[in-house]
Amino acid sequence: MIGDVYIGRIGDGRRLHFNHGPIDIIALAEGDTAEIDAAYAQGGERFTTILEELVADLPRLREAINTAHPFLKGAVARRMESAVRPHGDFYVTPMAAVAGSVADEIIAALVAGRDLARVYVNNGGDIAFHLAPGQHFDVGIVGNADAPDLDGRIRLTYDMPVRGLATSGWRGRSHSLGVADAVTVLATCTAEADVAATLIANAVNVEHAAVERAPANTISDDSDLGDLPVTVTVGDLPQDAIEQALEAGVACATAMQVRNLIFSACLSLQGQVKTVGADLRLPAAGAAK
Repeated sequence: MIGDVYIGRIGDGRRLHFNHGPIDIIALAEGDTAEIDAAYAQGGERFTTILEELVADLPRLREAINTAHPFLKGAVARRMESAVRPHGDFYVTPMAAVAGSVADEIIAALVAGRDLARVYVNNGGDIAFHLAPGQHFDVGIVGNADAPDLDGRIRLTYDMPVRGLATSGWRGRSHSLGVADAVTVLATCTAEADVAATLIANAVNVEHAAVERAPANTISDDSDLGDLPVTVTVGDLPQDAIEQALEAGVACATAMQVRNLIFSACLSLQGQVKTVGADLRLPAAGAAK
């Protein structure tokens, strides 16, 4: 066992908290009480071995996807590899999909054989969804966690091909090559949303004196990005630099949408927002709804 595994209900008891090392998840299932209890037991049982499985595959998961990958043993590792495989034109490793893949694995365990109305699994902001017919989730999008405000929203319904949401940017938990405050992506699963958000956020980029970068391995010696320059600080950018960076990200996101790799994306940089696919931006004050 690697460290201590914690699984317990929080708040009013409706939500379940999973924690093991760097993995910290909040899940909610809605439905009949017996079905929820059974689902939570299934999710907890699956969660206990996920980190050990990932560690066993870790050397291979840190290799760029355009190299030959030996057989990956763990189910989560295979989800990660499958999600990044279509993006072989980029430098990307399966680690770009780790949080989303864990969320997908846990939600699959929660819903297996269960009759539930709605379920979400939130793994540090990368969120997997389950919806029964007629159900929906209303999702809000925040572009800058340091100055939180609602920048966009969308209603996810059973009939939509979206079951995963992920956000990436230079302000997030992982390193970014770009300058986006946040890129939120909706996709058919959370693993696919995770890697797409990472790569689109990398593409939201511009060279400017206000942008400070450092080799990734000087910040985290185990980074899968090696000595690639990652963004450390982004100062105030002029309007033309913001537009240039966002347009580069929009081009990347549009190419992914054309290939049906994502459903939609919302790109935020210093108060400016661009969307690809469904328009996730909030209506202007006084606009008709």
